[in-house]
Amino acid sequence: MNATDPWEQLGLWFPDLDEKVWNKLREFTDLLREWNQKVNLVSRKDMERFETKHLAHCLVATKILKLMPKASLLDVGTGGGLPGIPLAICYPQANFTLLDSIGKKVTVLRDLTHRLELRNAKVIRGRVEEMPSKKSFDFVLGRAVTALPTFIQWTRKRIHKGRRHAPANGILYWKGGDYTAELEGTPWQPTQVWDCAELLPECGFEEKYLFHLKA
Repeated sequence: MNATDPWEQLGLWFPDLDEKVWNKLREFTDLLREWNQKVNLVSRKDMERFETKHLAHCLVATKILKLMPKASLLDVGTGGGLPGIPLAICYPQANFTLLDSIGKKVTVLRDLTHRLELRNAKVIRGRVEEMPSKKSFDFVLGRAVTALPTFIQWTRKRIHKGRRHAPANGILYWKGGDYTAELEGTPWQPTQVWDCAELLPECGFEEKYLFHLKA
């Protein structure tokens, strides 16, 4: 990396994000650091380079995801609000549901979304497999939540088909390592795969991928 300031580096990687978005992302990062001293949301050793490791990884989606107004997205196992909160900041025209089963994390998420005034983000405590069967979304998001076949089984019936957005409605999943081995022998194969190291040169995201599975 040439830039010593992580926010300068992020600005080089994501030149299309405007100042209002950057200000809100900075606020989110400050609040997350504050909460992380009390509740372990992100590995303590990772917090020193949170911007270039975790935040940048989530923002990769902004390079490929185009959302029309009122798009609906479900972030499963969101933990510290990743990727849901950064994306809710970047896509104010869309509606995000942040889902986690751990009560103390849900408490933090509700405080974060309230203090950030994210009116397009709703926090729910629970498990995706226990959600009402009629509830569906344009996209389901997940970032290293569980084994891929398990995640797909949990979430594939939560997506309603559609092509208003780009890519088409489906699952967007952030995954490190060889995902093909996990999907071998299953009926599911990604529609498209993006190499995060190619999207963000010099980011240190080798063998990290964002993949799309169409509804």
